Amino acid sequence: MPDWSRIGSFLDFCAAYYTTQLVRCAVFSFVLIGLVMLLRKAFFSERTFLRGLLWQSFLLLPFLGKLKLFYENKAVVNMTWRLTEATMSWIWADRIYMAGIFIAGVCIFGKRLRLRKSVAGMERISLDNIMVSVTDMNVTPFTVGLFVPKIVIPKVMPERYSREELKAVIQHERTHIRLGHLWFGLAWDILRCFLWVNPFLTVFQKYFRADMEDICDRVCIQNSGKTAHEYGMVLLKTLKLLRSGSEGTPPAVTYAGEKEFADMKRRMGKIADFCPYRKKMCMCMAVILVVAIGAALLIVHSCSYGQCREDENILVYEYNGEESIIISNHDTGLNQMISYDDRYVYVHREAFEALLRKNNAKGQIFIVFGGLYKLPGFLCGGQSCLYETDSADEVVRIPYTRQKDDWVMALFKIM
Repeated sequence: MPDWSRIGSFLDFCAAYYTTQLVRCAVFSFVLIGLVMLLRKAFFSERTFLRGLLWQSFLLLPFLGKLKLFYENKAVVNMTWRLTEATMSWIWADRIYMAGIFIAGVCIFGKRLRLRKSVAGMERISLDNIMVSVTDMNVTPFTVGLFVPKIVIPKVMPERYSREELKAVIQHERTHIRLGHLWFGLAWDILRCFLWVNPFLTVFQKYFRADMEDICDRVCIQNSGKTAHEYGMVLLKTLKLLRSGSEGTPPAVTYAGEKEFADMKRRMGKIADFCPYRKKMCMCMAVILVVAIGAALLIVHSCSYGQCREDENILVYEYNGEESIIISNHDTGLNQMISYDDRYVYVHREAFEALLRKNNAKGQIFIVFGGLYKLPGFLCGGQSCLYETDSADEVVRIPYTRQKDDWVMALFKIM
């Protein structure tokens, strides 16, 4: 029979460990999304590609929860310690946070799965040697799928559009695929799940998608050889096929185009203002962005705690028959009094017993040492021994049996 109590304790440990990190990331996300919205409005309102690049900064968010500054920077510790203490101590809050991630995942990715299932049952036709799915629903063309993307268009399009117009529609969806927008959308949805306590990630999602659409429109116009006017007319013709607010519209259409008049008006305005851009400059911007994000990730990694580190701190506590009382913890002075190897713990008796007298310790004295930690306070695998108070040796040598690694320790190391 499995030890359900150990499994439950380990799951609670995982909940506290990941909640502590994710709540910190969520705090950063409030600041970052405010900064991005300010920059795109105040400085990059006319810079389509730069607006799109701003959103890539969110790729850093999931890696900020283990920064050392949460424990080593006095100002940051003063601001965040209550939050850290709460996530480490209130297991019910950690369970609620984990449940929130699960519920958000079911809601967000459930829609994606239902959409994929709906697309899988659609009729497939060939347009200019490109297989597309057709639907009876009045929706703008969209693309679904990551590894095998499927382009979906309403059935009325092949009937009412010319060959050139259909080619422009397909080109737009293929550009979304080529630019990686489907993967960006997936990353954004994952972020919304893990940081569900920040509602602005959902509220401002429309701006993220709008910027991706604007980038796609600009690339399509330049690569198609058509004028912005001709491209805009195709888009306007698509609008006539929409049934705004239709109950049959899929709930999670990826890049299906704006359904509200105000959004479409904005998009048409951007198309009307189109001017050719320099591809080499845009490529350079993309390369610089990749390098910058890579450098930022390396900096974050160097300033964060590693996956697993040996715990050099020593804990001393007293058990008086009713409760355990911590005498000293995270005290560098203990490392001067106590050392250990694989078989024995060595204690400088005079200095150590002076510490015990200072703390009025009269019960059984236990020394806890070794083990590993993920973050300060998240420990596993420590060794322990009982201090022998009746020894007269200058250095008390206490034998102990080192605990062997089990499944909990194995999971602890890789989580």
